[in-house]
Amino acid sequence: MTDSTRHNVPLVFTSLVLGMLIVALGQMIFATALPTVVADLGGVDKMSWVITVYLLTMTIGLPVYGKLGDQIGRKPLFVGAILLFLAGSVVGALAPTIDLLIVARAVQGLGGGGLMVLSQAIVADVVPARQRGRYMGIMGAVFGLSSVLGPLLGGFFTDGPGWRWALWFNVPVCLVALGVAVVSLHLPRRGTAARADWPGIVLMAVGTTALILATTWGGQRYAWTDPRILGLGALFLACAVGFVAVERRAADPLIPMSLFAERNFTVTTGAGLIVGVAMFGCVVYMPTYIQMVHGLDPTTAGLMVTPMMAGMMGTSIVIGFVVSRTGRYKWYPIVGTLVMAVGLWFIGSLEETDSLVHLGAVLFVFGFGLGLTMQILVLIVQNSFPVAMVGTATASNNFFRQIGATMGSAVVGSLFVSRLAGLMDDRVPPAVESLGPEGAHLADRFVAGAGGANTLGPDVLAGLPGALHDAITSSYNDALVPIYHLMVPFLVAAALVLFLVREDALKETIE
Repeated sequence: MTDSTRHNVPLVFTSLVLGMLIVALGQMIFATALPTVVADLGGVDKMSWVITVYLLTMTIGLPVYGKLGDQIGRKPLFVGAILLFLAGSVVGALAPTIDLLIVARAVQGLGGGGLMVLSQAIVADVVPARQRGRYMGIMGAVFGLSSVLGPLLGGFFTDGPGWRWALWFNVPVCLVALGVAVVSLHLPRRGTAARADWPGIVLMAVGTTALILATTWGGQRYAWTDPRILGLGALFLACAVGFVAVERRAADPLIPMSLFAERNFTVTTGAGLIVGVAMFGCVVYMPTYIQMVHGLDPTTAGLMVTPMMAGMMGTSIVIGFVVSRTGRYKWYPIVGTLVMAVGLWFIGSLEETDSLVHLGAVLFVFGFGLGLTMQILVLIVQNSFPVAMVGTATASNNFFRQIGATMGSAVVGSLFVSRLAGLMDDRVPPAVESLGPEGAHLADRFVAGAGGANTLGPDVLAGLPGALHDAITSSYNDALVPIYHLMVPFLVAAALVLFLVREDALKETIE
């Protein structure tokens, strides 16, 4: 590490954090703005693609950027990823149709995948593993911050200057990150003669697309037994088998199978996938739960997730500094996954009559566990490989965690919707009947199970008569929270697997 690079670490890290922040916000900010976007541009049947296509292209980009960074150097790729994200933001902000907005979000996702993985890999280029814990802890806190800021900013822009400012907002941030990266980021260039693993890239992209579409559409747009979902599942399996076969023979594979020969990589990647399932399965649907069960508006519901993120951010930063000081790290993710399991059990035991203080406390416990776990797993992966392979290893680890996040949010959503339809069909009719003539005009609207749920918001719910209101809120509660109990054994299994981590000494230098 040169003196120049050493003196620029704070500036470089600022650029990396800004890059990660806009990517993480990009995942969350449109959730609040989508209804307004559709009202402005039309295309309600394409609404889900505004989020899905961003997630899809970002996930596909992770291993590609990681591999290319190891091959040709990370600075030009990082600059290119910022420019892609910037271009996607500008095109999206100007989009006159939802189709062009979807294309812009795809471009954003391509840039976002690079920003996410390269930010973590560049830290390994400029900071030795022994000192890296404090930086990885701050990066973990960025994800927590974005989970709170995303819905809040989405609501603020939607209610204020307009949803397009959720995209214009990225422009000055990208320009600052770009300027700092161009001026202050001094990284070694690597060999440029390596051949791209095109068969591996194609199989990975097609297989990932099939998996994300199957888990996103299954149980919601189409039944899990629908031929389209089964076909997507079969395509994913075929691509997965083909990918492994191709990578074993490739001269310079996209995801080398030799990574899995390293015990720490295999163990932490498997645990990270489970953590991704649990985290996104909880974070994505908790604001909806809070709005419908506790009657809060979207902005206030977003604020109610703050205890989870406060637990995550504070713990992530503190543990990062402790790891840098002591060099010990094995027990933090083990304890963290067990704390997550406890927090998820408490969340799965929530009742609609529980207070907001109780809700905040159990969310804090879950966030505390996340803060002990997420970025330490990345640090363990990076410490297991030389710097020339850090990009590939970090990207592969992130790739599988992102797959877990997608599956978690999709499966929880599918179970939630199907359970909600059944519970409302069971509970709403008796509640309507108990209202007598007053409830007759409500029957057609709310006895339709999932159809009724689709037209129901917190404002409408607040004005319903008591018996009907209670039937619907209890249906939302009992449809969602017990699903989290099903995840608890997986987190316990992840903790047991993490006992296999070999606590190697954190490297004091950059090779």
